[in-house]
Amino acid sequence: MKTIGIDLGSRMSKIVVLQKDKIIYSRVTDTGVNPRKRSEELLAEALEATSLHISEIKNIYSTGYGRNIVPFSDKRISEISCHAKGARYFFPQVRTIIDIGGQDSKIILLNGEGHVIDFVMNDRCAAGTGKFLEVTATTLETTIDELGELSEHSTKKVDINSTCVVFAESEIIGLIAEGWGKEDIIKAVHHSIAKRTKNLASQLHWQEPVVFTGGVAKNTGMQTAISKIMGSEIIVPEKSFITGALGAAIFAQE
Repeated sequence: MKTIGIDLGSRMSKIVVLQKDKIIYSRVTDTGVNPRKRSEELLAEALEATSLHISEIKNIYSTGYGRNIVPFSDKRISEISCHAKGARYFFPQVRTIIDIGGQDSKIILLNGEGHVIDFVMNDRCAAGTGKFLEVTATTLETTIDELGELSEHSTKKVDINSTCVVFAESEIIGLIAEGWGKEDIIKAVHHSIAKRTKNLASQLHWQEPVVFTGGVAKNTGMQTAISKIMGSEIIVPEKSFITGALGAAIFAQE
């Protein structure tokens, strides 16, 4: 039995092909300006890469920001449910999920059976999301993939106090003018996002183990900052990007 899950996000899109309980294909790419077309391209690429015909796929489920515009989706599933299902695939013992994407962040609580019992989402402020990291990378003339490593070289403490990305960008420019190193500024941004993550989590009675998913989870500096400020070990799946799409593919098998 083969199924497909597509997570059509506002910034990145992901696809997973699942055969029974084994991931046989996955891909992550920019969503671009035409999400519907991107979903069609992802499906075509997945079928070609796996040498499968569409008739061999039992179900295709979609999730994420653009789940309702995937034209070939058999069912649309909420991203909360899909991230829970995907995180539990990697770590069956998970009780709290922190998911930080390009435009929103979520804290999801699971019970011992893996069912969602509560969640809270920030989708109104970019200061606690990957967008803040994108702005930081652009302002500091580096790439988002280099932020984690650069922050590890920080030797001085500086704070980012602005609660809005627009004002924070101006604050970063001011820190550059004052002579602060980019590594110290990046670490400050990581700490700022981590504080907002902790504030979000504080609305719930979260507990360990804590799994960190989403594209931002690949940033080692963010892993360290969140672990430190929450006082908890943070577990990161090897393929943190695809958690939502994987969850959709698992639901498609049920």
